[in-house]
Amino acid sequence: MFKQRPLIRTLLLTFILLPFISCDNAKEAQMETWIGGEIINPKTDHVILLKDNVPFDTVKLDDRNFFKYNCKKLKQGLYSFQHSEFQVFFLEPGDSIMLRVNTVDFDESLTYSGRGAEKNNFLMELFLNNEAERKTITSWYTLTPKVYEMKLDSMREIRNSIYNEFNSTYDPSEEFKRVAKANIEYAYNANKELYVSINHPRFINPEEDYPKGFFDYRKDINFGDKDLQSYYPYYRFLDWYFDNLSFQKYKEKKYLDRKSFIHNYNKIKIIDSFITNDTLRNRMLRSVARRYFVHAKDASHEQQMLDLFLKLNTNEDDRKEIVALAEATMKLTPGNKIPNVLLVNTDNMMKDLQSVINKPTVIYFWSTGSIKHFKTIHTRVAELQDKYPEFDFTGINTDTHFKKWRDVVRKSGYNKQFEFQLEDLEKAEAALVINSANKAIIVDKDGTILEGNTNLFNSLIEAQLLGILNK
Repeated sequence: MFKQRPLIRTLLLTFILLPFISCDNAKEAQMETWIGGEIINPKTDHVILLKDNVPFDTVKLDDRNFFKYNCKKLKQGLYSFQHSEFQVFFLEPGDSIMLRVNTVDFDESLTYSGRGAEKNNFLMELFLNNEAERKTITSWYTLTPKVYEMKLDSMREIRNSIYNEFNSTYDPSEEFKRVAKANIEYAYNANKELYVSINHPRFINPEEDYPKGFFDYRKDINFGDKDLQSYYPYYRFLDWYFDNLSFQKYKEKKYLDRKSFIHNYNKIKIIDSFITNDTLRNRMLRSVARRYFVHAKDASHEQQMLDLFLKLNTNEDDRKEIVALAEATMKLTPGNKIPNVLLVNTDNMMKDLQSVINKPTVIYFWSTGSIKHFKTIHTRVAELQDKYPEFDFTGINTDTHFKKWRDVVRKSGYNKQFEFQLEDLEKAEAALVINSANKAIIVDKDGTILEGNTNLFNSLIEAQLLGILNK
């Protein structure tokens, strides 16, 4: 059954919200729309408000970490806010919504109060249930398609029962009901598409290996839904569906590999041919291109991908972003010199990256923002250093607080000879394409790239190191 969030918290937040909606004219107040909230443990001094993933305003937090925003002319539908993380909410004219979120436990702590709050608390319940059930669904991937479908059907029936109960209790608008129903249906469809991806080696022919009706939902897909274009369940379903369509293009030649050139090249062409909404199409093209380039290792393939992307994507900001990313990743392909970004050592002396490379070197990255991660990564580095003393292991910190970083290095007993901080974080992150906390780059003694994008915690890195030593 659907459960509203705790009553005491709701009453308190509603009381806080009352000053927002005071107005001389009661009817005018009802037509105004408010969104406000409290950010506990804020990461920045503001909240960004977005519509269809496009920012439309930035709202400052006050000295109590509250914000408020008034919109007199508002279109009904899905919006989102961003503050270190990102979440969607639903607004209608006359709503006065107060959110409360703790950045330490973002999604689980997010609650709404005020007029229109029940709709958003319901959407959050659906979201959290979807996330929680993904772990359960993972254990079903070994089941036959028929049994898997039966289990998904039972889960969907429970969701629909909760949905019907909510509608009978609150009588929401037709637009909201459509959004909530889409959450249920697209989550169901996405789980089918993911099952197909996971089971490609077992069931390679959808028409023959799956029970009749398994793919019926594919007949009625809306490939250009403007109201849902920024809604995660809809977007995720389309993304996984296009993965499966892409694989069908090359299944006779290769195994499914979402990072490969052939997969993403086909996927981009499929997206362009299917998606009828320009904004959604550009967004999906950008997303696929970004994922490809950050893992790519072949400059000729990267150039082909860039040419195709520029031919199909019509958003100038997307085009500039992907061109810059592609240029950076192509410079990180094996055989190129590593970008000579500026570093700072623990004595606050400037160094350039190439000058601190004296023998084959593994370059890795870390931040003081995650204590667990930087301890784990240094432990991993110590293990690899013992096994492969022929290599230096150079840690580069990606923070902007020099004294805090230096104190961590000293207190942790790390070898300061191999610890540096980026002098210009923005430029260096772009040049080195630092897209993962576990990313590593391997270079030879002259700073020539041998591996431009590997992972310290992937067992493959040891094979890479051995391969370099045996050349």
